[in-house]
Amino acid sequence: MNEAVVLTPERILEVTEDVLRRFGLAKATVVDVARALDVSHGSVYRHFPSKASLRDAVAKRWLDRVSTPLEKIAKEQGPAPARLERWLRALFTAKYKKVCDDPEMFATYLALAQEARDVVKAHKDRLSDQIANILSDGIKQGEFNITDVKASARAIFDATIRFHHPAHAEEWSDPAFPARIDALLALLLKGLEAPNKR
Repeated sequence: MNEAVVLTPERILEVTEDVLRRFGLAKATVVDVARALDVSHGSVYRHFPSKASLRDAVAKRWLDRVSTPLEKIAKEQGPAPARLERWLRALFTAKYKKVCDDPEMFATYLALAQEARDVVKAHKDRLSDQIANILSDGIKQGEFNITDVKASARAIFDATIRFHHPAHAEEWSDPAFPARIDALLALLLKGLEAPNKR
């Protein structure tokens, strides 16, 4: 074993993803991760005190790959309705791409996310906050007529759940799905419009 190796949390997470890909969630262990890193499992535990904390960190890393690019859209300048539509479409595309590009790992991450409830809740809150940021801009621009930004953001997140929640992934390959997305987004954006925009 090479205990002289400088371990970082990021390196451990990278290797953990590889181990999960090879062995699957049910069989992958911290010992497998340590073996792949050529260190003792105690070295891994110095960064992640339990198997659960390591799994939570892997789930968070995966979810951050979705939310970080969306954060850029949420912080952009420009008309809020176009940004909200672009943000939602980017969310749907990111989740769809993960299912199509690596279905086995998607299934693994889905199982991880079901275990990491606090991580998933934080992810949902982060996404809702991004929507709220766009809605606030829309109010300032006179584009949206909203009284409760936070509640409206969560309602938009919930109303679009069929298009981004992994539990609905089997539906995403339906040829009619893009038209359903278009119809929902048109309805949502119309419902948010300020009266002077109608």
